[in-house]
Amino acid sequence: MSSFYNGNIKLSIFGQSHSPAIGVVIDGIPAGEKFDEAALKEFVARRSASNNSLGTQRKEPDEIEILAGVANGNFCGAPFAAIIRNTNVKPGDYSEFSHKPRPGHADYTASVKYNGANDFSGGGHISGRLTAPLCIAGGIFKQLLEARGIYIGAHHERIGNITDTRFDPVNITKDTLDNLHRGELTTTDTDSQDKMRALIEAVRADKDSIGGVIECAALGVMPGLGEPMLDGLENRISRLIFAIPGVKGLEFGAGFDAALLRGSENNDPFTYKNGRVVTLTNNHGGILGGISSGMPIIFRTAFKPTPSIFKQQDTVDLLTKENTTLTIKGRHDPCIAVRALPCVEAAAAIALYDALLDNAKNNI
Repeated sequence: MSSFYNGNIKLSIFGQSHSPAIGVVIDGIPAGEKFDEAALKEFVARRSASNNSLGTQRKEPDEIEILAGVANGNFCGAPFAAIIRNTNVKPGDYSEFSHKPRPGHADYTASVKYNGANDFSGGGHISGRLTAPLCIAGGIFKQLLEARGIYIGAHHERIGNITDTRFDPVNITKDTLDNLHRGELTTTDTDSQDKMRALIEAVRADKDSIGGVIECAALGVMPGLGEPMLDGLENRISRLIFAIPGVKGLEFGAGFDAALLRGSENNDPFTYKNGRVVTLTNNHGGILGGISSGMPIIFRTAFKPTPSIFKQQDTVDLLTKENTTLTIKGRHDPCIAVRALPCVEAAAAIALYDALLDNAKNNI
């Protein structure tokens, strides 16, 4: 089932972009864990366009309605369920796309897959709107990880050709994450943030869009977490990262740059520091053989430009079977990466907490 994550945690995301509501069901949260509803709402609000002038004009309050799974401020052992109601829907903006697929979108592939029965309004279930319930799940597991001394944070490492300073893969600390310049964009320095904003505004004025890269770090992950081969830590993180619409690339540590290095340059020498084994460099991004090394887990996610642009584009008419053109209307982000940052953190949190539960099972 494509909308179901079946690990130690059972997670199901449901709804469509313009359906009455979207939501998530989570089974497997240990009973008795503390729950901070206000902190969860604050985290989910970070992806909302209502708080970001660089995003779509579709403004939704994204108010979380918790239906089950919590009692007296704790998770109670029952499946957790929550919804967000869609309150600003305009399905009429998408009527043309039922037979004129938008370039770069899943309109055509979904039509083939579901024999034309798919909901094409806003992309239906294949929509960035569904990252809101993903953030509900991730926000919960971020809380549970932080209670265990594991912290996750991210910044906009690149928007178009504008770059931010990358994390120091060896010396990054919780203070580094706490002191990120947070706003509509999140960066390690303010100069790059101003330049990124100017670029996004420029491409929006040109009726176009731009891509970006988000760099994410997880600190405090103990060595030995994860499995080799098909259930490695990179595998788990990757599966959840690629659930975010618009993701087209993912690299850990040195990533693709490692292909340019010799082994003597890429290998991370081991040493003892304060009685624990560490590496002097971190080209491996905190994971070796699918298993955490105890170094910071570092990865970068590449997002394509938003395919919904307001320039005229070539397409086909599936009814007349002729070539044609279309001009997209509606409300769209000029840069997917802007509001995707908490989604990346959420995906990492789900994967890491799920991997932690492996250790709990093995210690029974």
